Parts: sequence; C-alpha cells; structure tokens
Amino acid sequence: MSSSTAGAPVAAVIGWPVKHSRSPLIHRHWLARYGIAGDYVRHAVAPEEIEGFLANFVGGPFVGANVTVPHKEAAFAAVARADGVAAALGAVNTLWLEKGELVGGNTDALGFLANLDQRSPAFATIEGPALVLGAGGAARAVLYALQSRGFGPIHVVNRSRDRAEALVERFGAPLAVAGWEDVPRLLAEAAIIVNTTSLGMEGQPPLAIDLGPARDDCLVTDIVYVPLETPLLKAARLRGLATVDGLGMLLHQAAPGFERWFGVRPEVTEELRAVILADMGHAA
Repeated sequence: MSSSTAGAPVAAVIGWPVKHSRSPLIHRHWLARYGIAGDYVRHAVAPEEIEGFLANFVGGPFVGANVTVPHKEAAFAAVARADGVAAALGAVNTLWLEKGELVGGNTDALGFLANLDQRSPAFATIEGPALVLGAGGAARAVLYALQSRGFGPIHVVNRSRDRAEALVERFGAPLAVAGWEDVPRLLAEAAIIVNTTSLGMEGQPPLAIDLGPARDDCLVTDIVYVPLETPLLKAARLRGLATVDGLGMLLHQAAPGFERWFGVRPEVTEELRAVILADMGHAA
C-alpha cells in the first residue's frame, strides 16, 4: 500500500496493541461524510520496532499517523520538529509530513478542552481550584490544558507520589502535589475534578472516592470512556453534580490530524458520537 496509490492518501493509527482502536471508525466516518478518497487503517508496531519504523516513515506507505500507547514518547524523540504542546508534554500523538520531514504534534490537551467546551456549556465560566487524580501520560495533557485555561491551584494526587512530584516540577505553578488523605478537603474546594487513572475502566476496579464533600457546582469528568459512565461519573450524577464523559476527548483529538492528512477540518457531531456509541454497544 502506498500513500500515493491511485492518488488516495492513507493514514494510520500506530500502537501496541492497536486492534481495539476506534480511530478507523472516526476517520472513515469523516472520509465518507466529506466525500474524500482515502483510507485510515490500524498498524501495529511492536516496541522493539518503533524506532526503525519511525526512522523510515518518510517515503513509507502513510501520509501521517495517530500515535497511541506505548509510542508517544518515542514519536516525540523521532520527529524532526514538534509543535509547542508536544514539546511541553514530551509526547507526540499526531504525525504528518512537511517538506520531506516527519513532524509531530500533540492534540490530547485540545481534545480534553474541546470535549468539555462542547458537552458542558458552563465549562467556559468555571474557574478556581482543580483536582486531578493520576500522574501518568494522560495526566500531562490534562494538566497542561487546565493550566492553559487559568485553573489554580491544580492539585495532583497519585498513588506514587514521586510521579506526581515529577509532573509538578515539569509544569510548575500553580500545580501542587497532594496525598489521597487530602482528597476530602480538596473535594470541598475543587471547581473541577478529573480522573486520569485507569480506575473505573472496564476490567479495572472502581475509583474509591466519596464525593460527599464536593462543591455543589463542581464539574466531574473522566478520561475513561469504556464504560461511558464510569463509577465516578455515576456517583457524581447521583450526587447531583455536572458530569462529562471521556468519549469526546477521543473524537476531538482526532480532528487536527484529519485536517493535516486530508485537507478538511472535520466537525465532531452527534452523528459521529452515535457511530462510536453503537460500536460500543450503546444507544446514542
């Protein structure tokens, strides 16, 4: 397969494993909607093969790619140039070709914010303290996003305190490390609560947290989207709090890459959301 075969560009999602990725559903929906000749495929790349794969990306079969775990840091190291967000995060999730060079960007923070902007009309007016649970790769994008919108202080709580401290050192003020024992107090202050851990994901234990002390006007969001309503979001809904699920982050982060590869900025619509929900076994 070639990116120039029959003049139709082909992009891919690369990761390990990648067989469960819903990115092809998203991009093929957009290709059909906008009447664009092209394709988007899954391409599994083992960790021991990623360096060579990226070194030979230029001149290969793809015009670009989305990068998922565990390759985002390797992609950042491989590109000739990275955009400002990717440089700040030390991770690339979108690759494209520019003047014969491999260029990278990171759209995870954009996806996180765009999801909240779309699904919670009140988000634009929220300000004040934020509570972020987890300090893994996904937390980087969330912290960058919240920092860019002026939230503060932003408290980072993680089982491994040193990982949280590393993120605070990376991003600086207004981030601060807190312990799980501080969560009840922080819940009473937080304007937004974000779960970036895998707790609550299908097959994982739930996030054990009592939202009783939370502010009545607090917004609760979870980057997990399988299940669509995680135990945290269900508890927040029953508590009467505003919630936003994580599916929109996946949809919105895909849009800039599609525009790079296929020349059209796609819309994230209810129709697209329904396509993914149907694949997940949900009614729209």
